[in-house]
Amino acid sequence: MAKVLVVDDEITMIQITSELMRAEGHEVFPCNNVEAAMNVIETQHPELVITDLYLEKSKPIGLTVLARARALNPPAVVIVITGFATVQTAVEAMKTGAFDYLQKPFNLEDFKLTIRRALSYNEAVSENVFLKKQLKQQYRFDQIVGLSPKMQEVFQLVERVADTDSTVLILGESGTGKELVARALHFNSRRQFAPFVPINCAALPENLLESELFGHCRGAFTGAINDKKGLFEEADAGTIFLDEIASMPALLQSRLLRVLQDREVRRVGENTPVRVNVRVLAATNEPLEKRIKDGRFREDLYYRLNVIAVRLPALRERKDDIPLLVARFLRDKIHARTGQPFQVTRQAMAALSAYEWPGNVRELENAVERASVLSDTEIVKLDSLPPQIADTGRAQPLDQNVTDTKFFAFPEQGAMEAGGPSPVRANPLTNLKSFMREQELTYINRALTQAAGDKEKAAQLLGISLATLYRRLSAEE
Repeated sequence: MAKVLVVDDEITMIQITSELMRAEGHEVFPCNNVEAAMNVIETQHPELVITDLYLEKSKPIGLTVLARARALNPPAVVIVITGFATVQTAVEAMKTGAFDYLQKPFNLEDFKLTIRRALSYNEAVSENVFLKKQLKQQYRFDQIVGLSPKMQEVFQLVERVADTDSTVLILGESGTGKELVARALHFNSRRQFAPFVPINCAALPENLLESELFGHCRGAFTGAINDKKGLFEEADAGTIFLDEIASMPALLQSRLLRVLQDREVRRVGENTPVRVNVRVLAATNEPLEKRIKDGRFREDLYYRLNVIAVRLPALRERKDDIPLLVARFLRDKIHARTGQPFQVTRQAMAALSAYEWPGNVRELENAVERASVLSDTEIVKLDSLPPQIADTGRAQPLDQNVTDTKFFAFPEQGAMEAGGPSPVRANPLTNLKSFMREQELTYINRALTQAAGDKEKAAQLLGISLATLYRRLSAEE
């Protein structure tokens, strides 16, 4: 079931169209003038608008309705109908965003087919918007966990530079979350709906890396049977993330420097440059200054990349964040997979906090997952941790309050969500609109749970269309 706005100055046409829509199970809002139609668009946010083009004699006022309906977020799908069709008006309607254009009198079966196609298209668009928002949610700043002062400095810097085009060099040991920061920079910028293209510069030999980055033309080398776009071209209007930049061969360093200077690339075997609009993010776990001194990295490229440096602390430098990270892994990964909440004993947490974590956050995540898999119950104990971590815990001075029979008390949910520019604290009393939005989402989530995640079934349980469900899930608070 969808909300359908029908706009026509002919009462008979309104009645026929409305009856057809109701027979299909839709909620219909009939209007015979622009003012009433605008009011319905503002208050009801219809998924589908069927509007006559000439609501006033010789004036295509329906285009005003079309433009306003398309300005909704997400936009309504619009079908324009008229008895005075011309190529010019049809083209203008399609340019303004009409899904289809029908001339009166039209075949009823064709009309119903057009309606079904329009609503299917709207559902696909709504799902696309929802998935994009979910993707952005996944990489929002507060998904990077940390209350320690060093992490708060990182959050503040990343927030300030995210929506710029400045080149960023992300520094940190392996496993500290450099790619997570790169994705947060991209998905919180104006480039968020353009491609994010990551590549590990240490994973490919020089000749393949050159072809991957810059592309090649047919016949440039043995095996080049077709023209191929490079990743810089694939990332046009978006972001390219060059991981392990310190491993880039010297020849490619000079080519990358040219791209950063001129904003254009040349495919292997071609002399014609191609303009690209790409933001460059780079990361390294090695000190580039040492490589420059050894003659293995170009100093001029270093200064081109190091416009803004984001330094990620090692986990051993922010051990106060370990309980937050463990809580996040247990909730978002283990609980999501098993459906069971896990607890951690104080002795196990003491061992996790005492260990030095040479593999940083990635090693911690693996340790928590291993412990949850090997535990017979929903309890992470000392013996279920990897041997080197368990041995660190056993080597700690004995404390009667730190045992494998007492559970560690995790921080409140607000603290677990900490991240971004400042720690999250308990919310004050919100306004009625926010409260109603929260209640609506709670009810929708109940329906999704009952439907085992099947959104179409959940929409049926709630008595709304699938498009409306996506709209409510993705609506801004």
